[in-house]
Amino acid sequence: MIGAEALLRSLVTSDVDVVFANPGTSEMHFVATLDAVPEMRGVLTLFEGAATGAADGYARMRESPAAVLLHLGPGLGNGLANLHNARRSHAPVVTIVGEHATYHKRYDAPLESDIDTVARNVSTWIRRSLHPESIGADAAAAVAAACGPPGQIATLILPADVSWSEGGSVAPAEPRAPRAAVRAEALDAVSAALRSKQNSALLLGGSALRERGLVAASRIAAATGAALLVETFSARAERGAGIPVIQRLAYLAEMAAGQLDGLRHLILVDTTSPVSFFAYPGKPSDLVPESCEVTVLAGGGDDAIAALELLAGELGAGAEPASGLPAKPDRPTGELGAESIARAIGALLPEGAIVSDEANTSGTFLPAFTAGAPRHDWLSLTGGSIGQGLPVALGAAIACRERSVLALEADGSALYTLQALWTMAREQVDVTTVIFSNRRYAILRMELARVGATASGTRALEMLDISPPDIDFVALARGLGVPATRPDTAEAFTADLERAFAEPGPHLIEAVIPSLF
Repeated sequence: MIGAEALLRSLVTSDVDVVFANPGTSEMHFVATLDAVPEMRGVLTLFEGAATGAADGYARMRESPAAVLLHLGPGLGNGLANLHNARRSHAPVVTIVGEHATYHKRYDAPLESDIDTVARNVSTWIRRSLHPESIGADAAAAVAAACGPPGQIATLILPADVSWSEGGSVAPAEPRAPRAAVRAEALDAVSAALRSKQNSALLLGGSALRERGLVAASRIAAATGAALLVETFSARAERGAGIPVIQRLAYLAEMAAGQLDGLRHLILVDTTSPVSFFAYPGKPSDLVPESCEVTVLAGGGDDAIAALELLAGELGAGAEPASGLPAKPDRPTGELGAESIARAIGALLPEGAIVSDEANTSGTFLPAFTAGAPRHDWLSLTGGSIGQGLPVALGAAIACRERSVLALEADGSALYTLQALWTMAREQVDVTTVIFSNRRYAILRMELARVGATASGTRALEMLDISPPDIDFVALARGLGVPATRPDTAEAFTADLERAFAEPGPHLIEAVIPSLF
């Protein structure tokens, strides 16, 4: 058995049966072996950033790793931005990077690079397979490492001659470590803080944002008067009718600081202490008030849901109070804009939908108008590196083919990984993409003022606009095999969205709207 077959069969044995790929010459034996291992499904992408983002979306929904196959150091570099986002989302991803044959490296061929150094930016675990005899065990170890907990990026570097040489064997799956139980001292410390009757808040993230965790946190808040907040950009949050609505920590540092003002205790549940996204002249980076004590109930490797339920029991919290959820909004009429789009989505979102949210500034109204929608999952831009939304939607759709996926995409961000549309068409996944086309980098116009930079002339502002020429997303989508429309009223948008949800396969709706900034 050659090394490539041992690798694929060992991945399948470890319950990894999808690989998102943009391969090259060094990976041809891996590609050829897909015919010999039909249990492994290869999904071709046209750009490495689409492959790595899709692996992230898949892993978030399956809570189990996908593999991603990349071509040498430059291929890994092309995929690095969405691996950064995957690292921040704690998505378990096995990254397989093809490498020159071991005997070829010394010749410094044109594509030679230091793959280990590139991988180290995002990977917690890195291993280079040096012999076909060890590649099966290396694959099993990579999967176990990726699973954590918490989930992480595990990078396996695969030299071409190790892949094509005989001597490989299938390795059994390594046991996956369970999440750790909450420590008694952490539970005691948090209980004491909440019983003190001083101003307190729980900041929830990660695995705590499943229904059970949100219900337990809501019970705690009702029993103690503590405030509840959700981290700004969560990897996956369960939302919708019947699930407690919890305010999100604001993106803008000054608004987040206002939400935290006056707190004496901040309790972290599977998230980190809040800091400003960027540094701003004369403003603090740490958003926690100086008089506030920060206590960790559960970290990334802990069972956060069990910790919240134990805490609720410790505090004698009763059943969850009535949530008072808002009703679904009516269908919008009139002018097409960010608000009317949010209303339409709230009115039409299907039961069990998955939302990949990279609407950025155009998404301001979405949380309020979707709170009463049927149950759904919301996937956010965890690492701040734009170009995540379309690939994450693709990966989520591959992971959950029975569910409808909605990709909410800012126009500037969409252009980073627009190639993902082609893979959606090829795979015929049920993804509806809404492009918020305000034809500018609106977030940067806002940040221009916030950092204290002055730009009174046209030369600076031209660097923040993506028009002219106007980008024709309808033509681009159709060229990549995805049916597309451009409605010009709220009524027309709502009709197009309803049709896209009803029909199988991918669709794109370009919504040309005024910028909010």
